[in-house]
Amino acid sequence: MTDTMTSSDPSSNALLGDPEATVAKLTEELREAKAEIKNLLDLSAPLVPKPGNTPRIHGIDIYGESVPLHGVLGGDHIIFIDYNRRYDIDKRIECALASGKESVANTLKATRRKAGILLADVSGHSLTDAALAGRLHDAFLSCALYEMDLFGTITARVFETLNIRFYKSTSVSKFITMIYGEVSEDGAFQFISAAHPAPIVFSNEYDRFVDIAPDRFAIYPPLGTQPPEYHVDREKLRTAVLGYKKKYEINEISLMGSGDIMILFSDGFSEFSSQDGTPFLSHLEVVLRSVKHLGAAEIWKAVREAISGFGTPGDDITYVVIKKS
Repeated sequence: MTDTMTSSDPSSNALLGDPEATVAKLTEELREAKAEIKNLLDLSAPLVPKPGNTPRIHGIDIYGESVPLHGVLGGDHIIFIDYNRRYDIDKRIECALASGKESVANTLKATRRKAGILLADVSGHSLTDAALAGRLHDAFLSCALYEMDLFGTITARVFETLNIRFYKSTSVSKFITMIYGEVSEDGAFQFISAAHPAPIVFSNEYDRFVDIAPDRFAIYPPLGTQPPEYHVDREKLRTAVLGYKKKYEINEISLMGSGDIMILFSDGFSEFSSQDGTPFLSHLEVVLRSVKHLGAAEIWKAVREAISGFGTPGDDITYVVIKKS
C-alpha cells in the first residue's frame, strides 16, 4: 500500500498539470450553471404575481408580495385567485344551467363576491426550493380548474388532493406550510392552514391588534407530511412515520369594521427580529397605527420600509395586506 493517491480520470490529471485548462474548464462549467439558473428564472417568472394582478372585489383592498432572501426567487410563494378575471363566470353559469346543475350555477354566482389567496412556504430559501413552490403552483391551479367545473368554487377537497400528492412525491425533510383563504365582500375570511402562522387582525376602531385565541383554529401538519386518516388509496401508501392527519376543516375570521386590516404572512415575517432579539411583530402594531388610513399597497410598502430599518432578515419574507374599505 502507498500513500500516493492517483486519479482514474486521465483528464483530471491533465488539468492538474495545466492551470490554463483548469481555468477554461471551470469557466465553461460556470457559464453552463449560469445558463441553467437563467432558464429556471425564465420558467418561474410567470408564476410570480404582478402588482396589477391582485384580486379586485367590492369593499376589500388586497396587496401582497414576496421578498426573497437572495433577491430573486426563494421558497415563499403567493397565488391570487380573482374569480372574475381568472375564469369566465358567465360562460360557466350558462354551461352549468344547460347541464341541469343549478346548485353549481348558484355557487358560481357567489364567487363573484370573493377572492382567494394562497401563501406557501417551502422549508428553505434557495432556487431549488422555488422549483418545489412552482410544482405546488401548477398542481393547485390544475386542481382548481376541476373544482370550478364540478362545484363552481374551490373546496377543501383540493387540499386533500395536494396533500396526498406531495406525500407521495416529497420527503418529510423538505416540507411546505401553506394557508389558503377566501375573503368575501362582507369581510368574512374562510381559510385552511397547513402548519402556517395564523392571520393577524388590526382593528381600526380600537387602534390595536385583536386577540384571536389560537384554539379557535384547526391547524394541520405541513403539506405532504401526513396522509389523511381515511383515503381510498391508504393501503398503497408508504408507512406513515409521522402518523395520519384528520380531514381539513375550514376556519373563519370576520373583518367587522370599516378600515380593519388583516395580514397573512410566512414565518420569515413572524420570526424576523432585530439584532438585539426584539421581534418585528412587537413593532408592527405601531407601524399599522400610523398608516391604517392608507390603501393596502401603501400599507404593504410602509411595512416593507419598517422591515428594512429594523434589521437584516434571515429568511424569505412574504406578507399580504387585506383591508376592509
